[in-house]
Amino acid sequence: MTTAFRPTHQTPGVHHRNVGEVVVTALNDGMFEASFDWLTNIDAADPPALHQASFRAIPPRITVNAFLAQLGERLVLVDSGCGGVMGPSLGRLADNLAAMGVAPAAIDTVLLTHLHPDHVGGLVDAAGKALLPNAELIVHEAEPPFWQDDAVLAQASEEDRGFVLLARSVLDAYRGRVRTIASGEALPGITAVPAPGHTPGHTGWLIASAADSLLIWGDIVHMPGVQFARPGAGMGFDIDGAQAIATRQRIMDMAATDRLLVAGMHLDFPTFGHLARAGDGYAFIPEVWTP
Repeated sequence: MTTAFRPTHQTPGVHHRNVGEVVVTALNDGMFEASFDWLTNIDAADPPALHQASFRAIPPRITVNAFLAQLGERLVLVDSGCGGVMGPSLGRLADNLAAMGVAPAAIDTVLLTHLHPDHVGGLVDAAGKALLPNAELIVHEAEPPFWQDDAVLAQASEEDRGFVLLARSVLDAYRGRVRTIASGEALPGITAVPAPGHTPGHTGWLIASAADSLLIWGDIVHMPGVQFARPGAGMGFDIDGAQAIATRQRIMDMAATDRLLVAGMHLDFPTFGHLARAGDGYAFIPEVWTP
């Protein structure tokens, strides 16, 4: 008698898409259980109702993703996932890169949306040593001064203190290999799109090649089941809540108006899709999978 195969884990979270001549790969880093209590500026009854109506899990789950862009011979990572800093359900990026045959030394550049732990945790090991020996980090010029400000560290809660220290550890580990920009082209065909509020230097990255484009928008959305329908809903850990909401509304309006393909670090894997206006908010239309 043949015993049926019973899988115990998902296959690697890897999904490729062409953007003109650039190959962009979505890389899933895992997920974690969240709480509706993290949301701000929304009636407490609305998030559970929205999740129930859309068949989403309660308590909510937040996906974590990163992206790899192949520009000719250059390999560009956009964020690095959590590494080992946020528990066993996360930190899968390194294994997914290995499944692609991409060694850490092959990555030339890391474009950072910001310096929160689920975006930079994969850049250093437990001792604070850089894991990407040849990579240059590119980040908005407002990020390092914020995380290196002793007043920010002094005012942080115990949990947030760890976030600040990790950001500092990453900047120290890559000292001499960190380039800051304000806006404009960071690499040929990749442009910074400042999106402040979530953090002071929170930035999206617009990839354009031939007639195609893709905006990797970072943390414009954390809870897709809520914030597309209610873009005025914020997150309690936004550094500037009002600015984050204004930025979300601006970016979503741009994406819908320009029919722009978007991807995000906390959108449902593999994340690529478009926005359509729906009432006072938006509907996210996932891109249909193609082989």
